[in-house]
Amino acid sequence: MKLTLYPAIDLKGGNCVRLFKGEMDQATIFGNDPGQQAAKWQAAGFPWIHVVDLDGAFAGQTVNEAAVKDILRSVSIPVQLGGGLRSMAGIESWLNFGITRVILGSAAAKNASLVKEAAKAFPGRIVVGIDAKAGMVATEGWAETSNISAPELAMRFEGAGVAAIIYTDISRDGTKTGLNLDETTALAKAVALPVIASGGVASVADIVALKAAAALKPNISGSILGRALYDGSLTPEEALTLC
Repeated sequence: MKLTLYPAIDLKGGNCVRLFKGEMDQATIFGNDPGQQAAKWQAAGFPWIHVVDLDGAFAGQTVNEAAVKDILRSVSIPVQLGGGLRSMAGIESWLNFGITRVILGSAAAKNASLVKEAAKAFPGRIVVGIDAKAGMVATEGWAETSNISAPELAMRFEGAGVAAIIYTDISRDGTKTGLNLDETTALAKAVALPVIASGGVASVADIVALKAAAALKPNISGSILGRALYDGSLTPEEALTLC
């Protein structure tokens, strides 16, 4: 069972940060050179870079454009980008600039037709980001909670041509308390799409647990790695060897 691991670069004010439970006022800065950080993750052997424009998620449009372009100039591996992308023009612009996959989160919850249009226009290059609080989808940089469950939202995009679903348990994001594999597995059972787990990875034990879950539900295809990589409680070598 091969899992794909995505080291995260979350951007706030041009810096590489990690949030605690999605709270913008609880951001820890881990670096001020996103391009250099991306190059470090590539050198460690990761096959992808996962980038989120946190400021953009709240603003509804790209804010950290210079930092994202710096990342693209610094690596040759594929980069996926989320945060504030809510129009076909914005999606197309970033795909043309060199982003491999665009992640649509708030747009998926509020404008499903946009996601389906984009997935049709750019097959295999659109990812749906589903961020949840207590199982319910949150939007607008996690500031708003909807009345839609994560599996319900995922099922809307079955057969639409999206590349994957990224499922984040916001209550665990940045906490290093372990992935919410129960809810991740429930979502994976609801759809045939690849599901990428996010939020809470702390150690090698979490990667082992993820592999066990993926053995039962093979469409669990990987995980986003954040704070644990930055503070050293999980090394790239450990994680990648397991996968």
